[in-house]
Amino acid sequence: MKTQEFLELLRQHPDKSLLFEYAPGKLVGANYHITEVKNIMIDSVDCGTGTDRWNETVIQLWESPSELRKTEYLSVFKANGILKKVDRLRKMDREAVLKFEYGNQEFHTAQLPVNSFEIGASELRIQLGVTLTDCKAKESCGIPVESKTQEQETCEPGSGCC
Repeated sequence: MKTQEFLELLRQHPDKSLLFEYAPGKLVGANYHITEVKNIMIDSVDCGTGTDRWNETVIQLWESPSELRKTEYLSVFKANGILKKVDRLRKMDREAVLKFEYGNQEFHTAQLPVNSFEIGASELRIQLGVTLTDCKAKESCGIPVESKTQEQETCEPGSGCC
């Protein structure tokens, strides 16, 4: 999800609570705060000497230990207000990939991209995912590039291809 898509989603649903699902069925606690917004420029060189450059917006979520019993989640309206204030101070790149930085005692701190979202009657639930590391220069490094075939995409249970 791009930063602009998220900001637009917030703008459209100000009356809802904002929930984050960091793993299937596991929610960031209602005691979370938005503690930092990072405008990051990545300027990289991969192992095959390929260069790349892109921007990311990383929003850090932190659970306050002093608010463990809190049951009401941050409102979309308030989150939108926080991000508007940030944008006035440090302009966000609307085309930047959006990630959320989060961790707790059961989940290592990671930067998680948005996989999808659900809009309910009273909540906007942002479903986060994990991006695995990968080699961008497989071909130049002699690593076989896997290609999916029609057969692999439609394999039957028990056939040995899954």
